Amino acid sequence: MMSKAKVLFDLIMYVNAKRHFTARDVANEFAISVRTAHRYLMDLSEMGVPLYTEPGRGGGYRILNNRVLPPIILDENEAFAIFFAFQSLKYYPSLPFDINMNSVSRKLYASLPDDSKSKVDRLDSVLSFWTIKRSVSSPFLKEIIEAATENRMLKIEYASKADNTLREIAPLGLYAYNGFWYMPAFDPVVDDIRLFRADRILSLEPSQNKVDPWINLNDWLDNQTAQTPKVPIRLYVELTREGMRQCRSQPWLEPYIVTVDQGHGYIETEIDKSEFEFVSHYFFQLGTAAKVIEPREIADRICMLAKDLFTHYS
Repeated sequence: MMSKAKVLFDLIMYVNAKRHFTARDVANEFAISVRTAHRYLMDLSEMGVPLYTEPGRGGGYRILNNRVLPPIILDENEAFAIFFAFQSLKYYPSLPFDINMNSVSRKLYASLPDDSKSKVDRLDSVLSFWTIKRSVSSPFLKEIIEAATENRMLKIEYASKADNTLREIAPLGLYAYNGFWYMPAFDPVVDDIRLFRADRILSLEPSQNKVDPWINLNDWLDNQTAQTPKVPIRLYVELTREGMRQCRSQPWLEPYIVTVDQGHGYIETEIDKSEFEFVSHYFFQLGTAAKVIEPREIADRICMLAKDLFTHYS
């Protein structure tokens, strides 16, 4: 005869899969009496499985959306891998699906033997995926991911540079970078994919419209790093030792840095004309550590930014 612990373990998987069932269904599935089935279901409820009883002729049991998963047996390395992954998220104030890392960590930590707990304690003090900790929250991460998985459009109010705009967009998904969450999404108005900061979404509601995406998030991200400029312009920048150090931390510049001597060097690549403003502001903030030689339009724009700053402080 199957042990009670084994029946309860299998019963958690059964109710998670069925969602709606009766005690008679459980009794037939596990070859037990209806009375025992009721008792086992009560045991599951006390364990935290969110069961809801539906009275009446057509009633029975229904499991709520916040389901409890069956126990999972992990080896030590697998448990460390989970703690390792949590380290990469600890500096983000907003996480999708209401991830409670402290709760999950406590449950996992409690199941470890003492010597493994000591290793985890040391892991937390010697390993960190540090990123800038942002104070702004992104409250709609779960809704964005759900819409992306269902190919559903969203109606959003977005804080643009000039004013707030209303848009209906189709999100590809989310990615985290430098402490912020970003949402690439198809915008039918411009018939192209635009990039949105998730923390700048002021309001959000589901749309009844759906789209069939022609590209997924990972392919879009790969295309961004390998994208050929639509209107290519040569960029040539001379760098001091400090300029070399600063530019090496920028993924969009690092592959194109050439060292000459004594730590000095230059950047030679192509950029798209639409990136002029961004590139101008970046090299403006480097001051004398960088000198843009080409294109002349960016050099002139940097001079204008410097004059504006001088006027502002005069």
